[in-house]
Amino acid sequence: MQGSTYLHFNGDCKEAMAFYADVLGGEMTMLMQFKDAPEEVYKNIPDEAMELTMHCTVEAGSFSIMGSDFLDENETLTKGNNFAVSINTEDEAAAVAIFNGLSNEGSVMMPLEEAFWGGKFGMLRDKYGVNWMISIEEQIS
Repeated sequence: MQGSTYLHFNGDCKEAMAFYADVLGGEMTMLMQFKDAPEEVYKNIPDEAMELTMHCTVEAGSFSIMGSDFLDENETLTKGNNFAVSINTEDEAAAVAIFNGLSNEGSVMMPLEEAFWGGKFGMLRDKYGVNWMISIEEQIS
C-alpha cells in the first residue's frame, strides 16, 4: 500500500504542479486534461473545463503529490478543503475494507468501482471531514 497527498485547484493545477516540480527538484510524470479522457467521462464536463487538469502527478525522489482542477457543482472549493489522502494498493480486499471503514458515518462521493484507466477507484469524506481517494491497481497477469 502506498499513500500520498492529492491537491485540488481552482483552474491553476498545471501551473501549481509545475511550480512544485521546480521547487522540489522533481518532474511532472503525468498530466491529463479533461479533454484527454474517454468520451463517457468528458461528455458531462462543460466545454470551458476541457483544458483544465483532470489528473497530474509530480515525483521528486520517493515523494509524490497528485492534483487536479476541482469540478463539483455541489460544492465550492475553498482553501483548506482542497486536498485528499490518496491510498493506492493492489490488494482489493484491503482497499474495500479501508473504503468501507472510512466511509462509515461519512459520505461516499464516488463509489469504489471500475475506473476507465483500469483498476477501481472511489472517493469519500470520513466522519471527521477528511477527504480520501482509494485506488486499486489493475491486476495484469
